[in-house]
Amino acid sequence: MLSLQDVTKSYIEPGGGRLPILDIASFHVAAGEQMALIGRSGCGKSTLLYVIAGITTADAGKIVIDGVDVGGLSEVGRDRLRADKIGYVFQTFNLLPAYSALENVLLGMTFSRGRADPARAKNLLERVGLSHRMAHKPGQLSVGEQQRVAVARALANTPKLVLADEPTANVDAGHQQQIVDMIRQTCAEEHVALVLVTHASEVAEQFDRVDHLEEFNGAVALA
Repeated sequence: MLSLQDVTKSYIEPGGGRLPILDIASFHVAAGEQMALIGRSGCGKSTLLYVIAGITTADAGKIVIDGVDVGGLSEVGRDRLRADKIGYVFQTFNLLPAYSALENVLLGMTFSRGRADPARAKNLLERVGLSHRMAHKPGQLSVGEQQRVAVARALANTPKLVLADEPTANVDAGHQQQIVDMIRQTCAEEHVALVLVTHASEVAEQFDRVDHLEEFNGAVALA
């Protein structure tokens, strides 16, 4: 499902030098596999997700998602790949402020398939405890509620791969396990691969596979 080979990414520093962020010889996730990715702050976890999704481009290497070579796509092609095959839970939510919670989830479907499924959108919001908040806009929701909308939206288009960047970081303790269970159960039911970045040991320990990014990111040793 997901394969990375010899992927590197660096950024230009103010002085003109290059700061290496990623240097990954090999990373693979099978179709339907669920894994947690952990590592200290600054080791490249969010950058790795961005590179996988094609939000930012790698300097070198090959990234393949469901048989599609991400590096061979144009910007428009990468946008289409994300819409069709990837569900992304951002740390910063990226909800559209002028639209309600339900509309944000429905829009996620429209970008992918050109049609919306209101029943699925409502079901996803109900599963994250927002049945009473569907008509509310992001500005009328708490930070934790916005995160729950973002999770529902990521699962809306029935993706092949879900990339979740700290999906419980902004959720109150009472809903953290609900979020994890919803993501994992939905991915299991629909045979969706899951890469979940987390700092929470109680979340990571629920996964059979837990990878430490520092152990396979050569750029950490160079930084």
